[in-house]
Amino acid sequence: MGICLYPSLTVAQPQAVNQADSKPIVLVLGDSLSAAYGMESERGWVSLLQQEHKGLQVVNASISGETTSGGKQRLPALMKQYSPDVLVLELGANDALRGQDLNSTKRNLQTMIDACKTRSGNCEVVLLGIRLPTNYGPAYDLQLQKMYESLSKETDGIRFDPFFIEDVALDPDLMQWDGLHPNAEAQPEILKRVWPLIEQALQEAARKNRTAS
Repeated sequence: MGICLYPSLTVAQPQAVNQADSKPIVLVLGDSLSAAYGMESERGWVSLLQQEHKGLQVVNASISGETTSGGKQRLPALMKQYSPDVLVLELGANDALRGQDLNSTKRNLQTMIDACKTRSGNCEVVLLGIRLPTNYGPAYDLQLQKMYESLSKETDGIRFDPFFIEDVALDPDLMQWDGLHPNAEAQPEILKRVWPLIEQALQEAARKNRTAS
C-alpha cells in the first residue's frame, strides 16, 4: 500500500498541549496515512482518536511523504516539547517506495524508538507497519515485512501491527481514487484496529508511572 510522496500536500499541525494537565499524551509521528491526506483533518484517524478519547492529549506530527530520516530529525524536538507517554510510529513506507536501503530504514526506526525510551522510561512505543503495492514486487515487499518484524522482536515491550490498514486496503469503497490512501469512511475502521495497541501502551505507561512514584 503506497504513501503520498509529496510532503507539501498534507501536514498535520501539532496541537498545543498543557503539560500541567494530567491527561496522558499520545504523539503520532507518521506519513500521509496519519496526516489525513485527501480529506478534512478532523476526519483522519488521529483526530478521531482525540475526539473519541477525550481523556488523552493527542499530538499529530505526521507529514505526507515523510521518511524515517525526516522523522528521526524531527523527533528529538517533539520529544522535548511534548514528553509523550506513548509514541505511535508510522513510518517506513516512503523509504521503501523510493527504493532506499531498508537496513538504513530499520536503523532510523530503532533510533526513534530509543529516543522515546531515553527521553522517558515511561514512554511506550506503538509501531505501525505497512505493505507495498503489488507492482513493487513480492521480494522487496517481503524485505519490508521482515524489517518491521525483526525490529518488533528485537525491541523489548514494543506494540506492533504489521499492516495497520489491512482491514480497509482491499475494499475499493474505502479507498481514495489513487487506490493507495484510505478515504474518510475508512478512518473509523483504522482507529478501531489501532486503538487496542495504543490502549495497551497507555496502560503500561501508567503502570510504570505508578511504580516510579
